[in-house]
Amino acid sequence: MDCGVVIVGAGQAGFQTALSLRNEGYAGKIALIDDEGRVPYARPPLSKAYLKGTATAESLEYRPAEFFVQQAIDLVLDNPAVALDREKRTVALRSGRELEWSSLVLATGAHVRRLPSTGPEPFYLRTFADSDGLRNHLAGADSLLAIGCGFIGLEAAAAARAQGKRVRVIGAEGRLMGRAVSPFISAWFQAMHEKHGVEIRLNTAVRRVSESSAELPDGTTLAADAVVVGIGVIPNTALAAAAGLAISAGILTDSWLKTSDPAIFAVGDCAAHPNVYAGGLARIESVQNAADHARAVAATIAGKPKEYHQVPWFWTEQFEAKLQIAGLAVETDETEVRGDPDSGKFSVYNYKDGKLKFVESVNQPAAHIAARKLLEI
Repeated sequence: MDCGVVIVGAGQAGFQTALSLRNEGYAGKIALIDDEGRVPYARPPLSKAYLKGTATAESLEYRPAEFFVQQAIDLVLDNPAVALDREKRTVALRSGRELEWSSLVLATGAHVRRLPSTGPEPFYLRTFADSDGLRNHLAGADSLLAIGCGFIGLEAAAAARAQGKRVRVIGAEGRLMGRAVSPFISAWFQAMHEKHGVEIRLNTAVRRVSESSAELPDGTTLAADAVVVGIGVIPNTALAAAAGLAISAGILTDSWLKTSDPAIFAVGDCAAHPNVYAGGLARIESVQNAADHARAVAATIAGKPKEYHQVPWFWTEQFEAKLQIAGLAVETDETEVRGDPDSGKFSVYNYKDGKLKFVESVNQPAAHIAARKLLEI
């Protein structure tokens, strides 16, 4: 007897799993569980268009509430899963309700990495409430201190600077977006931010923070009207670990996204899966990865087994630059720049031992699409 599919987590991966199950013709029960009180919504605009005030809350919704009713998807909001029983095949919710499943999909995502706080906490950007709080605070602020020189910190910095705020970015790394891009792109984006008036301070650790200050290891205190922290995320694995599933830098899966229990899948930011582009296990934080994981798992549950091996790709928007990355950034020995960086439209092709490893395209969407084709294995 098919008891249906329960999906824990209604972010990009969870929502896409439910949608793809119906698209694949799956007619059984689907329950989509989340701990927020909102219909599933897109997170990328939270540090970009929504933070700048150019997008509305409604525009972030993947689908209106009526869609889930029409598709017979039981949307369970503000009632998180608290325990899994693999023997009984049930999920227990905070309310005490239990849901039965024949297939379980863990799309539990990740939570922000936090810094020690000396008082009222700074802002973090992961949920709608996070972004809404920072957006409202920025409306009456003159300055922003962004801690972290990855995508989130730099996107928040660009959004605040576009509103005329004084902005400073502090990063512990030696270059911008160091884990995700080449040195060439790091330098180009630093020059762009500085041209827009953003002050950048690299190789600088932060000891403690508050909503309006950051303390450095030497005791120096930096003040601002608002402080936002973007120093990475930690996968949500507690539910899976408590149920006895294998964990390794995430919820461990095979290349079909099955966990150590073959009736349970893990998708999106929480899943550590074999990845041919990483040369081993990888946990990838991107919309593409979440959506493609979901499509593969939905096909498998619907009786059309599909192994996951898509080209990873990422993107960020900062000021007038849209950066799209195909492949995973690795150490390389040759770089080829095509186009004119001074024009703001160019691509960087990165090679190792003569083999193309990843491509970074700035305001060149066609080059990005072509690069993904070139990298297919």
